[in-house]
Amino acid sequence: MTEPMEYTYDVVVVGAGPVGENVADRARAGGLSAAIVESELVGGECSYWACMPSKALLRPVIARADARRVPGLAQSVQGPLDAAAVLSRRDYFTSNWKDDGQVGWLESIGVTLHRGHGRLAGPRRVTVTADDGTLTTLTARHAVAVCTGTRAALPDLPGLADAKPWTSREATSADHVPGRLVVVGGGVVATEMATAWQALGSQVTMLVRGGGLLERMEPFAGELVADALREAGADVRTGTSVTVVERRGSTVTVTLGDGSTLEADEILFATGRAPRTEDIGLETVGLEPGSWLSVDDTLRVEGHDWLYAVGDANHRALLTHQGKYQARIAGDVIAARAAGVPLLETDRWGAHVATADTAAVPQVVFTDPEAASAGLTLAEAEEAGHRVRAVDYDMANVAGAGLYAEGYTGRARMIVDLDREILLGVTFVGPGAGELIHAATIAVAAEVPIDRLWHAVPSYPTISEVWLRLLETYRG
Repeated sequence: MTEPMEYTYDVVVVGAGPVGENVADRARAGGLSAAIVESELVGGECSYWACMPSKALLRPVIARADARRVPGLAQSVQGPLDAAAVLSRRDYFTSNWKDDGQVGWLESIGVTLHRGHGRLAGPRRVTVTADDGTLTTLTARHAVAVCTGTRAALPDLPGLADAKPWTSREATSADHVPGRLVVVGGGVVATEMATAWQALGSQVTMLVRGGGLLERMEPFAGELVADALREAGADVRTGTSVTVVERRGSTVTVTLGDGSTLEADEILFATGRAPRTEDIGLETVGLEPGSWLSVDDTLRVEGHDWLYAVGDANHRALLTHQGKYQARIAGDVIAARAAGVPLLETDRWGAHVATADTAAVPQVVFTDPEAASAGLTLAEAEEAGHRVRAVDYDMANVAGAGLYAEGYTGRARMIVDLDREILLGVTFVGPGAGELIHAATIAVAAEVPIDRLWHAVPSYPTISEVWLRLLETYRG
């Protein structure tokens, strides 16, 4: 029997998705040795089953939709998408679900990879069980970072397990286009996958328990996306619940709350996420298995001076780019504390605290139209007690929008803090909106005064001129 192996590093990272990779990278940049543990593919959910494959599926959908709105080009793109080519390009962007490139990058920055299932085994210790049963123990001199992310959360419904439902993983990696697809949910995954598969040839039915889509964004975002999905041929039903799911052969039968039924070839449940912390040894350090890990603004788990939770597992902002942002902060914090820096920069927006993941979160939903936001919605700002004004503008009235697409439909909103005369949030919905949002992110994160934004002159004729129109509307 092989003796267990033991290694010691300055930092041990559990989970080699984008978040874990960035923690390890920043720790190494700070002069620390680092090891990373991964039980699946290096690169994580985003690279293989979320961000990259979903956007690869959606890009031709959006490009065709944009082309169809331009006279002189529209007639050339009326045919169906080449589904096989779209899926093949998706496979390319997932590296055909192989992680050689990501492993090579870890090696290039001097981070040691341990493959297997990682579990905490008391303070500063992680055990790694490889597929062949080999056990390795890693000890961290300074810090352990939990970067295990989330998994799809499935409801407790009769028949669901036997029905073999799709989750986000199956929806982004499927090798065929189902004739009929039921999508349960109304959030980002649900709307993006409904957009992609409807365009690829599926007849999509969306079942949304709430009153609309994208309910964490401004209400008009979900309304415009729902209108577009219906126009594309999808059946979008709000205020609808699912009570039973059954699979017989290749057909899935769904029973709804009103007793009616519908049939499909596949069913996707996009009904939320749960932390992947159920089997990582939290109980060995006094924490509850399966729980979200509460952290302070330096990403350190409360009550543990050596343990950090970074990315989705801490439930602050479940977005890859926000997790990577946290990772850069956490890696620098760990390195600073290891070096004995006497006073960290922990003021709001300081170098050693995560602030943007609560105050200036940007997000793009790659539907048609795209929905993009940064910072707070009107409801969130009011709930936080700010004295605010919402300023709206019809993006179709911007010259650049008319040039971009015939019959451009879109809407913009900025939330102004009336006491400080800065922006707390901005939302754009419309074709090309995703490329507008970083300017909003900068304005919100930098707390740029309205008076200074007036001097940020947008180029004519671009869709970005919506900024001028919003400011003019605010000033009157």
